Amino acid sequence: MEKDASEPDPSHQRNGVVGVLYGEFTDMLNDRVRYSVSLTESALTIQKISSSPGRTKVVFNLTDCVGCRAYRGPDSADVGAYFTAYFYPFKRRWMSAGVARQRVEQCFRVALVQDPHANLQEAERWACAIRDASVLQAPRRDEHQNHARELVKKADLSQWDALVIMSGDGLLFEVINGLMEREDWQEAIQTPLGILPGGSGNALAASVHHYSQGGAETVEQTGNASLCTGSFQAPDNSQRSDVIGLENLHIMSDYILPCSCGTGRPSTCPRSSPAWNEELLLSCGFMLCKGLVGSMDLVSIHLASRQRLFSFLSLAWGFVADVDIESEKYRHVGAIRFLMGTLVRLASLRVYQGRLAYLPVNETPPKGKHPPPSTPQHPSLCSSLPCQLIPNASPNRNSRRNHNSTNSNRNTITNSSNNAITSKRTETQSDGKTEEPVDSLLPGLDQPVPESWTVVKEEDFVLVLAIYQSHLAEDLWTAPGAMADDGLIHLFYVTAGISRPALLRLFLAMEKGAHMACGCPHLVYEKVKALRLEPVSPQGMITVDGEMVEYGPVQAQIHPGLARLICG
Repeated sequence: MEKDASEPDPSHQRNGVVGVLYGEFTDMLNDRVRYSVSLTESALTIQKISSSPGRTKVVFNLTDCVGCRAYRGPDSADVGAYFTAYFYPFKRRWMSAGVARQRVEQCFRVALVQDPHANLQEAERWACAIRDASVLQAPRRDEHQNHARELVKKADLSQWDALVIMSGDGLLFEVINGLMEREDWQEAIQTPLGILPGGSGNALAASVHHYSQGGAETVEQTGNASLCTGSFQAPDNSQRSDVIGLENLHIMSDYILPCSCGTGRPSTCPRSSPAWNEELLLSCGFMLCKGLVGSMDLVSIHLASRQRLFSFLSLAWGFVADVDIESEKYRHVGAIRFLMGTLVRLASLRVYQGRLAYLPVNETPPKGKHPPPSTPQHPSLCSSLPCQLIPNASPNRNSRRNHNSTNSNRNTITNSSNNAITSKRTETQSDGKTEEPVDSLLPGLDQPVPESWTVVKEEDFVLVLAIYQSHLAEDLWTAPGAMADDGLIHLFYVTAGISRPALLRLFLAMEKGAHMACGCPHLVYEKVKALRLEPVSPQGMITVDGEMVEYGPVQAQIHPGLARLICG
């Protein structure tokens, strides 16, 4: 009979392990083979009871544990119960060099007494303890704001093929900016990123689900890509993607876990249908299993303090930003917090004063060609604001391709000033560190926008939203034509004068992506490459990927295909 784990036993001292739990169990197939099993906070130690115990000890790290279950045997006459722990430790490959994660199961029979129910309870106690201990060993759990940012800045990315974020959009924002702050950012940002919806705002997860069902293009898999060396270059053809497996996947959740390479075939899908909650989680999990990797655009954002951020989702000012931040108090109710925040903000609709300018898609300078530098002849759009700015020469890359602009607003004027545009190049500092990508389309915030930009005539806005994914939330299909790598910023703004019912109708129609068909004269949509927003109202909120940033002048530029996304 096995020894009750609750009884102290000196043998666990003999084995050299002080356990949280200790027990002696028999082998699942052979009752003559007995094991002493010790569970600590970090490991499960298994030792065959024999005359030479030192030669039969096996230690499993709980960071490699993916679960444990308790159950009755198939024979109803068997009074014993069983528990099985599942591990994926690194082991040497058979007949080849190197190591890889391989599945290992450890099964034990519990027969403390002749009561089957009591034995099953003991097996369940062990299974629960192992599961709880393994969860505590999750290698990358986000503990405080910007913790994920700090982790990825220091992490050895060579041991992972991908980073998967199980949370909302805010955690991915931290991860991307942490990657871009590394000295080896060019290699780091090529690490494939995956998303599993685990927050109240799951815009990227909803967008990935949409892309996988259709959007519009065929996805072609190219196998055996170098995933961790940084040698991958984003292809010009956005239809091409890489494939990863599930061997070295690193999950970051509010965690960051384990991928080998493979090949596949092209596939096309019908138009997307929305998914929420478990359906969305299942869809995103399925795409992780498929392991298709494509390009994802990032947007470089400059704030008045000269801080530079990288964004994957959106830049918002006005109504959308207000709802996002003010609904934080309702976070405990989940995604419905945004509906509650929308209703509250509609009750006291605000109008913001500011200036908006953008570079339309059809005005992008041809690739490799830039207007010659010249001296600004007119004051900056920002010159009337009480802010002290220093010209910012931050870097970026040009767009891969041109697109035709869809202009819904004709009340625009063209800024007549000229401005130098920095040529595309990657600079290397004297210490060997490569500078971040050049923002070739952006002047300094204290300089006027170039003459090729369009300045919006209106200065009273209800909201300004720049988005580069299809969805703003699980149920808001904001940019129906957007793709993760289309090289576009989809700019929406709503001017003052819109009624509360009309604004509510827009957001209701947005659930089906039909808001552009509402014919609202106050709604304007533009496809742009860069933009500048200069709030004049003394109070307000600006958000980047749903996270509040400093309030003041801000400008942004798209960087096509800078990051990589597991998109199915």
